[in-house]
Amino acid sequence: MTAGARIEHLVTSGTFSLDGGTWDVDNNVWIVGDDHEVVVIDAAHDADAIAEAVGDRRLTAVVCTHAHNDHVDAAPALAERLGAPILLHPDDMPLWKQTHPERAPDGELADGQVLTVAGVELTVLHTPGHAPGAVCLYAPDLTALFSGDTLFAGGPGATGRSYSDFPTLVDSLRDRLLTLPGDTVVHTGHGGTTTIATEAPHLGEWLDRGF
Repeated sequence: MTAGARIEHLVTSGTFSLDGGTWDVDNNVWIVGDDHEVVVIDAAHDADAIAEAVGDRRLTAVVCTHAHNDHVDAAPALAERLGAPILLHPDDMPLWKQTHPERAPDGELADGQVLTVAGVELTVLHTPGHAPGAVCLYAPDLTALFSGDTLFAGGPGATGRSYSDFPTLVDSLRDRLLTLPGDTVVHTGHGGTTTIATEAPHLGEWLDRGF
């Protein structure tokens, strides 16, 4: 691991729209890398603010944890401005096309794929449920999981709208995320961070309540 590799955090504000409704949201944008190169995880709402945070570093990829509009609305503008590819799991293309019908992602994410930036490996974990093509990125060198909207402080992501499914999300949590080391810090798509050890004991409660 490169000594200078680190996680930077930016909060951007905008709206989330799906199934005919629109809600105000604050999104977490995660920048992973060093003084020379970075990846952006979830280019939400404000391409200018994200580009300013990247600065003069090389942006190697814009990684989308899923294609709900609040996580990808600024992705094309950021990618064009900084010359980086947009990466998305293909199962989320129906959602992507709702926001960007004229602009396809540049590459596909696949389960087990490893993205490397500043000497840090980010392993793609396909975690469907909140969205069919939802992924998380696991970076053991940083003791970090970037969970998108799959796992939050206090429980799973929402599954009450189109393209989502609670039993599928539970399987993703049980089989892919809650088995990670307990000290793994979960960097979420919205709100505060948590850890795997904090969330894992509550799976039964989530099952009982059904969301």
